Amino acid sequence: MAFHAEGLVAIVVFYLAILAVGIWAAWKTKNTGSDGDRSEAIIVGGRDIGLLVGGFTMTATWVGGGYINGTAEAVYVPGYGLAWAQAPIGYSLSLVLGGLFFAKPMRSKGYVTMLDPFQQLYGKRMGGLLFIPALMGEMFWAAAIFSALGATISVIIDINVNISVIISALIATMYTLVGGLYSVAYTDVVQLFCIFLGLWISVPFAMSHPAVTDIGLTAVHQVHQPPWLGSINSLDIYTWLDNFLLLTLGGIPWQAYFQRVLSSSSATYAQVLSFLAAFGCLVMALPAVLIGAIGASTAWNETEYGVPDPMTKKEADMILPIVLQYLCPVYISFFGLGAVSAAVMSSADSSILSASSMFARNIYQLSFRQNASDREIVWVMRITVFLFGASATAMALLASSVYGLWYLSSDLVYIIIFPQLLCVLFIKGTNTYGAIAGYLFGLVLRITGGEPYLYLQPLIYYPGCYPDENNIYIQRFPFKTLAMLTSFFTNIIVSYLAKYLFESGTLPPKLDFLDAVVARYSREHMDKATLVKSDNIVLNELAPVNPRHSLTLSSTFTNKEAFNYVDSSPELSNTEDN
Repeated sequence: MAFHAEGLVAIVVFYLAILAVGIWAAWKTKNTGSDGDRSEAIIVGGRDIGLLVGGFTMTATWVGGGYINGTAEAVYVPGYGLAWAQAPIGYSLSLVLGGLFFAKPMRSKGYVTMLDPFQQLYGKRMGGLLFIPALMGEMFWAAAIFSALGATISVIIDINVNISVIISALIATMYTLVGGLYSVAYTDVVQLFCIFLGLWISVPFAMSHPAVTDIGLTAVHQVHQPPWLGSINSLDIYTWLDNFLLLTLGGIPWQAYFQRVLSSSSATYAQVLSFLAAFGCLVMALPAVLIGAIGASTAWNETEYGVPDPMTKKEADMILPIVLQYLCPVYISFFGLGAVSAAVMSSADSSILSASSMFARNIYQLSFRQNASDREIVWVMRITVFLFGASATAMALLASSVYGLWYLSSDLVYIIIFPQLLCVLFIKGTNTYGAIAGYLFGLVLRITGGEPYLYLQPLIYYPGCYPDENNIYIQRFPFKTLAMLTSFFTNIIVSYLAKYLFESGTLPPKLDFLDAVVARYSREHMDKATLVKSDNIVLNELAPVNPRHSLTLSSTFTNKEAFNYVDSSPELSNTEDN
């Protein structure tokens, strides 16, 4: 395959345009947050993201390289097909559920990151524990989409995969580092437009290629391979349901999603953005589905690709760039390449910003440096943007399948963070003891279930498991959902048990070493109180209460009614004086 200078020029021009938009957005909003909360402005964009930009940026967050390439791959793979391309429906339902039940309580309480409610209720230690699966999820997600980009560029313009991934990561990291959420949001508008236009332009050209059979015929009849509509074997129904629930419910507790929710100008806007993005995800999946169907309907021996077909060559995960390269004219394939590059950066920048936001605020500031200046937090965010971007790039080439790594990125989030989020928002009375127990139970059940993508043999063999070609056992039982439910109910049971044991006097107060039941209300911890606007006032370790509204407190907590309450509380004032 020859090196295509025209393709390289097209990619360079596109990248420079995206970088220019990102820098323009950063310059346009450079004075936002200059009154002492610049770090919050970087994280949630001053909470003034409108419906148009907000809808584009939330849609672009999900419609990434993994989403586009993974959907096309699932439709193409013989024996799976459209029936197993769960991501479009799964993530759209995820956004609908997020808008109906989660967006309003999160936005109305003025949180800055997804981990804020956990640290309010469970303390900084638990916030640190929950940061681990949240970070791993963001890194797996970013690595998956960088991997998709490397595959696409290497197929079409035949340049080194490592170089293409590194340059793309540098571009995304650069404008994210400069402008934060503002740059990410404005570039998402451009990128989403490019994705839509680039893929839809490619579809008719690929469909009209002489080697492609009518996709309406191949949808239900076997021509070159089994029908691309696919089917679900009765033995695989539980696996299908397990994966679908993972995508639907596991797609909710992501910082990338809540960053858009929390940046909305109101709770109602946050809900509307979720519904708009759900529709956008479905629309953007259509060309990827069609490209996968085209790949399944192609006689590859009649194209320059030759034999064997992509499935036999184990290049199914690259079916989208292969279709662009061999079934479209050269100039169209380059345009489609720009579209996939846009898809990659529109999700990669979100993941990188999400991870750095959680670290700078919930780990660095609230756990270790509660008196850190706003300037210091901004610099921590910039450094971690670079570090997390480099980490995701380093992992980008380690995945055997885009779709597999995509599922992996949701596993820990689904099993550990989702049940914790349910408890912290909707179940009264849960505490740190229950949260830790639920965390550990869910983690153990997930690990002992094995993971074929990591060649990890299961320790618990659930009913229906069977060995694959590598002799790694595959679980048919929905053990991921079992692990999630176990984590959820363990949190509730252990929380209420700990509460009963301490409040009944069965256990002495001194054993409440996590300050979760008795000690959290004691006088020596009142100087760490932060009051929140909720039905029952919660005392926690988010930030120290000072006699005045210091810069640290105002940047840590945004609920002004709580500030008024703190000032008018004689008990708190006396505590501080002591």
